Amino acid sequence: MTRHQPEPEPQRQPEPDTGRDPAAPAGRAAPTPDPAELAGGAAVEAEGIGLKGPRGWVFREVTVEAAPGSVVALTGASGTGRTCLLLALTGRMKLTEGEARIGGLRLRKQAAAIRRTAALAHVPGVDDLEPSLTVGEHLRERVLLQRRYGTAPLAALKAALRSPRQRRADARRVHDEALAAAGLDLATLPKGPRTAVRDLERLERLRLCVALALIGRPRLIAVDDVDLKLSAPLREEAWALLASVAASGVTVLAVCGEAPAGLPGDVPLVVVVTDRATGARTAEDAPAEPAPKADDTDETEKETADALAETGRA
Repeated sequence: MTRHQPEPEPQRQPEPDTGRDPAAPAGRAAPTPDPAELAGGAAVEAEGIGLKGPRGWVFREVTVEAAPGSVVALTGASGTGRTCLLLALTGRMKLTEGEARIGGLRLRKQAAAIRRTAALAHVPGVDDLEPSLTVGEHLRERVLLQRRYGTAPLAALKAALRSPRQRRADARRVHDEALAAAGLDLATLPKGPRTAVRDLERLERLRLCVALALIGRPRLIAVDDVDLKLSAPLREEAWALLASVAASGVTVLAVCGEAPAGLPGDVPLVVVVTDRATGARTAEDAPAEPAPKADDTDETEKETADALAETGRA
């Protein structure tokens, strides 16, 4: 009598990694995390980007590479597209050529997601403060807007389930943390939180703008005209403020007339020099150029003004 041997069990091959959650239904990829819930600063990677306006190229051939928690200084002559480059890197202007990634998000395809992680701290003509409102009114307004529109759906649902006392405590904590990070002491203002914006000094106004931007807990903030109309000691204070924000992990984009030689605390500094002839380049590669003619400067300033007006309408 012949005895049959049991057949060996077939070996199971390991399933290839498809990047899909095993618990998710077949054929459906795992959901992408909300950009606003990502921690840390945003890396800035741009190669050959350019923006063309109604009268020609505003900037072109821009290459930027900055690690999270860096300060990126966009410097150059007036009318060379510095502000437009700032707005483009934060998803507020659409690029004409090139590709960039902000915090791993593609700028040309995921501009809306980038706008949720990048905040404008001080960009005249785009996010101007209301001169007649007080400092306290601006802060309360931003906290309320952030709670209503700037929170991820799941976080908003959790916040709605808290008691009114807990929600007020959370709002106060966010408010105090933003003021501390911006170095704005309300007790030193002429009328405290009831001080009107029109009565603030330029550096105090910059600190208020940074505090308002940090209420949203962004991964990147953008600041325009950092050193405009500031004396040398005040310029050092302004750069120290931005360096402290970067040291906390938030990447900073700053437009300036002259980039500093270095930043306090060994904070990484990346300098990009804009130029009408070649778009932009790093500070090490920028040769000395003759001063632009008055007619050229007027026309480039008109291009920038048109682009800013279009952004404001959007």
